[in-house]
Amino acid sequence: MAFDVLPGDSASPVILHVPHSSRNIVESGLYPDIVAEELDHLTDAHTDLIALGAAETAARRPWIFLNRLSRLVVDPERFTDDEMVRAGMGPVYTHGHAGRRLRDDDPSRDAKLLHEHFHPYAEAMTRLVDDRLAATGRAVILDVHSYPTAPLPYELHADGPRPPVCLGTHPLHTPDRLLAAARAAFGGTGLNSPFAGCYVPLKHYDRDPAVSALMVEIRRDQYMAEPGGPPTAEIDRLARALAILVDSVPARPVTRPGGSVPADGVT
Repeated sequence: MAFDVLPGDSASPVILHVPHSSRNIVESGLYPDIVAEELDHLTDAHTDLIALGAAETAARRPWIFLNRLSRLVVDPERFTDDEMVRAGMGPVYTHGHAGRRLRDDDPSRDAKLLHEHFHPYAEAMTRLVDDRLAATGRAVILDVHSYPTAPLPYELHADGPRPPVCLGTHPLHTPDRLLAAARAAFGGTGLNSPFAGCYVPLKHYDRDPAVSALMVEIRRDQYMAEPGGPPTAEIDRLARALAILVDSVPARPVTRPGGSVPADGVT
């Protein structure tokens, strides 16, 4: 498959979701002469290393869902009604970071890519969330991303703040205490700018408060040379901060009187 599920502690509800770290390309109609430049700008480089480092450091190892394909093949976090469709960056991108054409229009090819990659990815992520719910009574998805220091032309909301760490939230799925724990762990955070929201499987989205979620968008000058360069020593600091956030989530359900499980994700 084009993704890996790396097991964590059986009692941990935490899933580190890393959707955009890969530069791996398969045949998907991309124009070959511009792929390298697009990968440099659009890949969330080294976020897999941050997640893996956090998993090694955390007192309770989280689960990791890791995309092994580049988002240029299929973006598992975009949908057909996503606002990014108007920028040519829905589930199958037709345009890149500066508005250039990436591939010809081909509905049959796109349907095949969705069938082979997008839908199996979504189904596997849903199964993992369901597994954590069954095992611990909750699931806590920490969506690990990065973003460029200077806005790229494709960005639809580029005029807002660009803090060292942008935290993306959802009214139902991001409880206050999870957000507070992230702010304490990272410092220098902002909220929903330049990117907003967080990933939750559609089965649970906007309906199941036992699934908590937070997007962690790290500004790339904090840990790497831009665009597409190597990581700096600061990557270890960010992995430790993510581990602190992971460890803020209790390993087993905390029950209220009457036996109900709270949906706020952290104690």
